[in-house]
Amino acid sequence: MPEKTLLIVAHVPSPNTGRLRDAAREGAEAAEAEGLSIRCLTPFEAGPEDVKSADALLLGTTENLGYMSGALKDFFDRIYYPCLEETQGLPYALYIRAGHDGTGTKRAVESIVGGLRWRAVEETLICRGEWQDSFLEEVRERGMLLAAGLEAGVF
Repeated sequence: MPEKTLLIVAHVPSPNTGRLRDAAREGAEAAEAEGLSIRCLTPFEAGPEDVKSADALLLGTTENLGYMSGALKDFFDRIYYPCLEETQGLPYALYIRAGHDGTGTKRAVESIVGGLRWRAVEETLICRGEWQDSFLEEVRERGMLLAAGLEAGVF
C-alpha cells in the first residue's frame, strides 16, 4: 500500500498556538494509521510541492484583525496558482484560534480554498475567546479524523 501524507500547516506565533499544532500532530499519530506520513510545517515553510504531495491538509491559523494570519495568507499567495489545477478535491480541515468570533477568518480561508476547489471534511473549528485547554482536545480530534480517514480511504 503506498504511503499517504497528511500535511499540517499551522501558524504558531505563541506558546498556545504551538500547543494546538502539537495537539494536531499528536491526534494524527494517535490514529496509528498504517502507511501514513505526517508532515508539520509553518505557512512560511510550506510550498506548492508540499501541498501537491499531500493527500490531506490540516490548516491552523490565528484570527488577526478579523482575518487569517498574514503567514497563512502568504502561504496561499505562494501556492494558489501552482496548485490550482493539480490539487482540486484535496481533503482539508481548518482550525482557528480566535480572540473574538473568528467568522471573518473562516470566511476568508473558505473563500480561498473554495477557489482551489479543496473539499472540507469537517466543519471549521473555531477556538473562541480566552484560552481553554479543551481547545487542545478539539484540535487533536481533527488530526485524528484526518489520519483515520486517509487510512480508511474515506478521503
